[in-house]
Amino acid sequence: MRGLKSFGERIASRYPDRQTAELHIRITLMNRFNALGTAEVERVA
Repeated sequence: MRGLKSFGERIASRYPDRQTAELHIRITLMNRFNALGTAEVERVA
């Protein structure tokens, strides 16, 4: 929830379909940022 709120405290849309789309966009952005920030670990030896 903290991650969702970092993109804005409130949902801007009034209509349920648009609210759903807005949340999907926020979640997609969060997943992309997490993927960029996650280190890839390779085993050596």
